Amino acid sequence: MMKEATIIAGPCVIESAELLDTVARKLVGINKKHGTNIIFKASFDKANRTSIRSFRGPGMEHGLQMLSDIKSKYGLRILTDIHESWQAKAVGEVCDVLQIPAFLCRQTDLLIAAAQTGRTVNIKKAQFLSGRDMKYPVEKAREAGAKDVWLTERGNMMGYNNLVVDFRNIPDMLEIVPTVIMDCTHSVQRPGGSDGKTGGDRRFVPQMALAAKAFGATGWFFEVHPTPDQGLSDAANMLELDKLEQLITEIIK
Repeated sequence: MMKEATIIAGPCVIESAELLDTVARKLVGINKKHGTNIIFKASFDKANRTSIRSFRGPGMEHGLQMLSDIKSKYGLRILTDIHESWQAKAVGEVCDVLQIPAFLCRQTDLLIAAAQTGRTVNIKKAQFLSGRDMKYPVEKAREAGAKDVWLTERGNMMGYNNLVVDFRNIPDMLEIVPTVIMDCTHSVQRPGGSDGKTGGDRRFVPQMALAAKAFGATGWFFEVHPTPDQGLSDAANMLELDKLEQLITEIIK
């Protein structure tokens, strides 16, 4: 078993307390059965949706309270993303990992604010950068005081509403930080390719996970939902919740 594997899972966006409970119970069950320590992920605000009419979430104040409730009730570590530097302090009081969205990974003030919370900072690699380019965001976070910095691969934009994953980015980023995570669900997106929404194809999520393992990834990120086609964000690429356990067993064995 890969004892050092970092696994992150949860719905794309906070839709309801009931959804968070459903996913959290599943993660707790997997942790108990397989000895994993899955980090619970959900966003309180999807500030980068394709359309202004798209669902964004409950907002920071209510969303952080809901995440805090999950942490208290289930004992799970929590990850969420921030989009503006002023959000970092409040989020760091609740969450164990602050995530920097890919399009914002070069935002110096955002990286500094996240680093100054003392929490782990997970920086998603921009769709327009190579793995080696990520040494500069990491330098910003470390010089601002971050002790633990992760990097996440999520594909490169090739235009025409598609992404391509160059798995060589994983070993390149492992030369920068010891924890490199494969975002298996965002990597199968078709950005903006579904009539004002991001499309995708979840069929390829398992292959993304296993290919990343072959290239040395030390962590995996899955957005999951009990009924993903009914999800309010990233519906096309979220993995069915009931398929998560089998995929995790294939990764860690």
